[in-house]
Amino acid sequence: MAREGFRNEMKTLRTEVAGMGDLVTGRLSLALDALDGDETAAHRVVDGDDAVNQTYVALENRCLDLFALQQPVASDLRIVAASFKIITDLERIGDLASNLGTYALTEQRSSVPEVDVVALAEDVQAMVEDGMTAYAERDVEACYELADRDDRVDANGLRASEQLVRALIEREHVTDAWSVERVLDDVSRLLLTVRDLERIGDHAVNIAARTAYMVENDRTLIY
Repeated sequence: MAREGFRNEMKTLRTEVAGMGDLVTGRLSLALDALDGDETAAHRVVDGDDAVNQTYVALENRCLDLFALQQPVASDLRIVAASFKIITDLERIGDLASNLGTYALTEQRSSVPEVDVVALAEDVQAMVEDGMTAYAERDVEACYELADRDDRVDANGLRASEQLVRALIEREHVTDAWSVERVLDDVSRLLLTVRDLERIGDHAVNIAARTAYMVENDRTLIY
């Protein structure tokens, strides 16, 4: 009976981690809408960070209880350890989504060159969703495929940053001090947007890495 109860707790943990994944990918969807100009979505993603944090704390406590009270071994230990790491990545993705909403609210995009951050956001959102699907389905092959996609995200992020800086250098009509300061502020926020999107992609790879470790004790993607 004790073992059956433990199995149920492990199943509940994985279900709740998947639920946190759904919560965070929902926030990423709002962040994507915010980057596309939806001010209401921007406010919602900024104001909704507490729900992610509360979920994280509850799941952190569940993992700690399983470590302390059940003393899992072998594959069960890997599930708890991997889940603990994954919820940390999800919490950080939630923070980054909130950052994106804040940037969207404060940018004056008309003052800076057009850079397609929405396409980059769509890529990293899909990576997070696919990472959580791999976790739920214990799909190691999908973990490796997701890690390969991160190179494309990094390349697109670098291209967007270079495009932004190059266009800024080539501009000639911004001359007064106030306009220069406004443009520099908006360029800084766009560069931070690209950086945070790349970080979300990195966290998605972390989720894949911990999933591969959980399923097959495969540490390759961790290092």
